[in-house]
Amino acid sequence: MKFLRCKEVPKGTGKRVVIVGAGPAGLAAAGVLRCYGHEVVIYDMMPEAGGMMMFGIPDDRLPKDRIRESVKELMRAGVRFLFNVKVGKDVKLDELMASSDAVLIATGTWKTRELGVEGEHLPWVLPAAEWIVEVHMARYGYLSWNHVYKPSGTALIVGAGLTAVDVATLLLTYPEIKGGVKRVVLSYRRTRDLAPMRPSEFEQLEKMGVEIMELTQPVKIYEEGGKRYVRLVKMRLESAPGEKRPRPVPIEGSEFDLGADVVFKAIGELPTPPFEKGAYGIELNPDGTIKVDENFMTTRRGVFAAGDVKTGPSLIGPAYKSGIDAAVKIHQYLTGGL
Repeated sequence: MKFLRCKEVPKGTGKRVVIVGAGPAGLAAAGVLRCYGHEVVIYDMMPEAGGMMMFGIPDDRLPKDRIRESVKELMRAGVRFLFNVKVGKDVKLDELMASSDAVLIATGTWKTRELGVEGEHLPWVLPAAEWIVEVHMARYGYLSWNHVYKPSGTALIVGAGLTAVDVATLLLTYPEIKGGVKRVVLSYRRTRDLAPMRPSEFEQLEKMGVEIMELTQPVKIYEEGGKRYVRLVKMRLESAPGEKRPRPVPIEGSEFDLGADVVFKAIGELPTPPFEKGAYGIELNPDGTIKVDENFMTTRRGVFAAGDVKTGPSLIGPAYKSGIDAAVKIHQYLTGGL
């Protein structure tokens, strides 16, 4: 994946753009903006660039060396990175707005959705995306393995998207992790043909030894007699006019208990803007994404948003393209075209 969009950087324009977030959208935007001649500074909360590409995807699914080389190319072109800086905590967004001509927010979706069931905050119930990030932080030497939860026994993964695939992959293939887990079960409230995961990915998980439990959903997580359990209910699918997929409906009286030593919540992620709702005159949509117009500009002039924090969880390709498109609009803004 290449981020710099030119062979030579033109003479500077004197305009400064701050990008918050060094994931695919932020890096793609940086490559375009630098090639227009603008000064580009990227703030990121992680110790190196790449975002979820680097810390949220297993190494065999996405080679990290290519990302690192493309980031180095941006650095050689003059893009400045400030790592381990969390905007909204270590530095406020309004400070960045005051010190730049434009700001692009590309902070992605780093918070796992909750199940909404009793017991989901027990210490052995883990948010999947955050756990995956911690594993890679330790693997790359940024975090001690002593600070990473190492599962053992039976692991239950709730969800059937790419995050669920990645959890299973780490559990069963990473040498630092795989020794402890003896059984991996995946629970999904619909059938596999309706899942975000592709059929080939289900097949691969089953080849790895994952047990797939379709049409099931957790309703309670609890401990009893020193043992850990998840109570699941069986589901049936019910079609409704105007809905793209049939709705899963619990079957009364079908509850059953599954012994599980660790549970991973992998039902999706939430947008993580670097500010509290209502701050700085930047509006959010009902789903927590940042509200923008057709030019990627937020309700605060000069502040733009791109990637998953604008659209909700997506794949690398759409986030990358979003960053490129936003950068073009930012350039138009900086040159008086917007």
